[in-house]
Amino acid sequence: MHIAIAGNIGAGKTTLTKLLAKHYKWEAQLEDVVDNPYLDDFYNQMERWSFNLQVYFLNSRFRQVLQIRESGKQIIQDRTIYEDAHIFAPNLHAMGLMTNRDFENYKSLFELMESLVKGPDLLIYLRSSIPNLVSQIHKRGRDYENSISIDYLSRLNERYEAWIHGYKNGKLVIIDVDNLNFVDKPEDLGKVINTIDAEIHGLF
Repeated sequence: MHIAIAGNIGAGKTTLTKLLAKHYKWEAQLEDVVDNPYLDDFYNQMERWSFNLQVYFLNSRFRQVLQIRESGKQIIQDRTIYEDAHIFAPNLHAMGLMTNRDFENYKSLFELMESLVKGPDLLIYLRSSIPNLVSQIHKRGRDYENSISIDYLSRLNERYEAWIHGYKNGKLVIIDVDNLNFVDKPEDLGKVINTIDAEIHGLF
């Protein structure tokens, strides 16, 4: 079974992925942030490195999805291949930070990959307001995220909402995270687990 968590930067994907993996005894597949050779360069010079970064993420997530399907294990994935293609890359293109030529090349590559994989059995979308995202990003204090603007986060949020509105790749659960604290409040994590339990029972 393949569960995936989607959401904007700072929505709590990695935290919830780890907590749910522990609770359900699932294997966690986390986003490759530490070893990503492009992230620092990208945040310093988005226009120059946007295509390289997006292709790196696409390659990394395509590999993850193939491994998840082949493993036969119950795996929870932090962010999906769809978010790169439907949210991050089109946003960079719309902001003039990725050329038409690179974007068309990227889309063609994604469409080929998409034809070879299927969506997660359950997608959990973490919906968050911009103030909450900003607060969480500051709290975790990653240097390369200091330059992320409110405008950039807002654009991403709009694209996330549009993508989720039309999502048809499998079962979907939407969790509003603004007033939830998974880490410090067991009852908040309990609410999320109950919601997921209700959906999972329909999968087996």
